[in-house]
Amino acid sequence: MTIIGARGPSRRQAFRAGPTAVAIAAVLASAILAGGLAGYRVNLTPSEPLGIWHIQPLRRPAAVGDIVFICPPLSATMQIARQRGYLRSGLCRGGYAPLIKTIVATAGQNIHIDRSVTIDGVVLPHSALSPEDGQGRPIMVAISGSKVGRGEVFLHSSFPGSFDSRYFGPVPASGILGLAEEVLTYAP
Repeated sequence: MTIIGARGPSRRQAFRAGPTAVAIAAVLASAILAGGLAGYRVNLTPSEPLGIWHIQPLRRPAAVGDIVFICPPLSATMQIARQRGYLRSGLCRGGYAPLIKTIVATAGQNIHIDRSVTIDGVVLPHSALSPEDGQGRPIMVAISGSKVGRGEVFLHSSFPGSFDSRYFGPVPASGILGLAEEVLTYAP
């Protein structure tokens, strides 16, 4: 139904709305940038609870059980993962976003990967491997058995679809940005 005499916003009103929207977008972008510089991150992946996290400095060696923010290493595996959409864009080397993962093994521990992960002879809970990703593409396992090397950590998330060390192996501990502290999160 058309109402005679009704008009949309005038050009002047439409012009005023444009700068307002730009100003709001600029304020939001500034807040996100400031939060990022202050160590706050937004997690939008189900590997850990969704929401706002804070990077706390790690003033000791990384240990089993630590939940950390870590930059993925530059490798062919990570490039493929980025192309497949497993990794998001971010400020780490290579344009990757940092991962939030739990350290489940450190230097010297024995890792064996078959249908699940075994660390020093003990099966890691929630570590069953998926033969394919959510789009039906095969996922390769990075290693089948080895020791975590000096200066490396083995990462895990209990989320079944997580892309973690089950698929890319141990990573350099030097990529750790700090401990991951939940600020305002929601676990679906």
